[in-house]
Amino acid sequence: MPIIESSYSRYPFYLFNGHLETIVPSLFRKVEGIDYTREKINTPDDDFLNLDWSRVGSDSLLLISHGLEGDSERHYVRGLVKLFNSRGIDALVWNNRSCGGEMNLQPILYHHGASYDLETTVDHVLMNYDYHDIYLTGISMGGAQTLNYMGEKGQDLPSQIKKAAVYSTPCNLPSSALTLKDPSNLFYKKRFLGKLKAKMRLKAEQYPELIDLDLLDRVDNFDDFDTYFTAKLHDFKDAKDFYETVSPDQRMPSITVETLVLNALNDPLLGPECYPEDLARKKSEIVLEMPKRGGHTGFVVRGEEFTWAEHRLWDFLMG
Repeated sequence: MPIIESSYSRYPFYLFNGHLETIVPSLFRKVEGIDYTREKINTPDDDFLNLDWSRVGSDSLLLISHGLEGDSERHYVRGLVKLFNSRGIDALVWNNRSCGGEMNLQPILYHHGASYDLETTVDHVLMNYDYHDIYLTGISMGGAQTLNYMGEKGQDLPSQIKKAAVYSTPCNLPSSALTLKDPSNLFYKKRFLGKLKAKMRLKAEQYPELIDLDLLDRVDNFDDFDTYFTAKLHDFKDAKDFYETVSPDQRMPSITVETLVLNALNDPLLGPECYPEDLARKKSEIVLEMPKRGGHTGFVVRGEEFTWAEHRLWDFLMG
């Protein structure tokens, strides 16, 4: 399918680069009026997932996968929930293991390739609820999980899943990981790494034999963190093996339903390989849209409650 021209405009004048477009909404945007109902479900490996529902009585469902160290309360999640609810669509946000306010039970936490937990969520919905149409969406890491799930399922994707849309998504994880070595991205590296290290300390209380806290204190970059902790807990050889193995672009050629990939060209956390132009040109199911502006999970529109990306996902999924 041809790469489509983006319609994003009306950028706030004070958000004049990709960093501001990323950071300001992350710190200050609030979306009120969401009242979740939580459901806890079991996983096949004797862990659990917390699912947060916002229902309006629809037979259609938007299923949302959140970003790294996010949860159902993040502004970009609540914005989608509120927009789709206001237009008559139920919404479900699944919280990755250790996210959403409760530490999980098993040694593993989550990562960009944790499509098995998305699959558990989808299977639970199909078994217990009567939705005629299901739409998958993911933001940032959640987008990677969504693309991985859809590519892995391929022709076996449940027929109730009609379309998918992801944005600010690292389609090529090695390329995205490299951006965190750029000095201009020090803010993001420190913020994410600090949160992940704090969570790893909590996990060490459950499994002290698995986590070297002295080593954790010395780690100051993602290559080391992902080699000594993420890879170790999730059975990868090292950071390189982890990034390459869970990178969505390896599975995207097997996607069988129409899928929007919406990545801003000034996203500070996406490298050049995160814009799958060649795949989009030759694969009809992949729709690639690359706005010049928007940052990472930004896309603010002057004077509006919802972001341009949230409206764009509605138009694509419901169109």
